[in-house]
Amino acid sequence: MAGEVVVDALPYYDQGYDEPGVRDAAVALARLPMEMLSMKRYELPQPPAGKMTDVAAWQECVDNSQAQLEHQALRILNLELMADFGVPGWKAYNEILVSMIEKAQKQLQDLRKKIQEVNWQRKNEQTQAGSKLRELETSWVGLVSKNYEIERACVELEKEIADMEERNAKMDKLNSGRVD
Repeated sequence: MAGEVVVDALPYYDQGYDEPGVRDAAVALARLPMEMLSMKRYELPQPPAGKMTDVAAWQECVDNSQAQLEHQALRILNLELMADFGVPGWKAYNEILVSMIEKAQKQLQDLRKKIQEVNWQRKNEQTQAGSKLRELETSWVGLVSKNYEIERACVELEKEIADMEERNAKMDKLNSGRVD
């Protein structure tokens, strides 16, 4: 395992595969022969050559073969159980999945309906607010125009008052000059 290279990549997302040497390394890894399936665990070895007459070595081999036989019997039992009960189990599992999908689709439909209602409500509120804003803006423009007209009238009145005061002052000077 020391020199083993693990390729963990998302080629459509990851960057850097165009760099020199990276592509060659990936191709070299794909060309390596695959390891053959190890059948060692299913072998029933004899005792080593030096222990062919040793009863304990033979007993160990017999124990190993009995364990292998029991393992295979257990696998056969599991396959038989799967044949008998696997199909109904998978059918029940698939029914549960279909039920879950239907519930999820119903929830999705409800959420989409709620989203549509919220969007409609927002649109309605914004349309009403827009109308109110236009109404208020029109009112504001009218009030600003009236204020301008009032200010202009005030300026004219102040000018008239100043003119009158100036005429009165001239008249007072004229009248005071006659009385002398």
